[in-house]
Amino acid sequence: MFSSCGVYTQSGASIDPATKTFGVTYIVNNATIVAPTLSQTLTEKIKTKFINETPLKLTTEEGDLQFSGKILSYLTAPIAIQGNQTNAMSRLTVTVEIACVNKNDETKSFTQTFTNFADFDSKNDFSSIERDLINKICDGMVQDIFNKAFINW
Repeated sequence: MFSSCGVYTQSGASIDPATKTFGVTYIVNNATIVAPTLSQTLTEKIKTKFINETPLKLTTEEGDLQFSGKILSYLTAPIAIQGNQTNAMSRLTVTVEIACVNKNDETKSFTQTFTNFADFDSKNDFSSIERDLINKICDGMVQDIFNKAFINW
């Protein structure tokens, strides 16, 4: 009486039963400004999220789903100027392009640009908060990538 079109997880992911594996190639940093930890952080966060929230197995070979990408931009800009023309708040913005090849269903393959940001007090020493900002930005970006790949959001 009931039929299933896929595997559903607690995270809301809908995965074709024929899809068993995924692969993630190292996200290359092509931004003008290169944060040394950004590529590794983003790549590892994608792997961890998919391992923890889907039944798929990570493979070093090409998976049923294959993710690749590049960092397009990494920039800071003022967002709040005080009356004395000094910058009160700044924003770190990261933009990446992610490609997903779905070997079992080409209609679910995509290449999309994802952007996320984090605001910070300009009084802070950027180098001392950069790692935390990168983690926050990557967490949001990985959620957006997950939603696009598995929830079709």
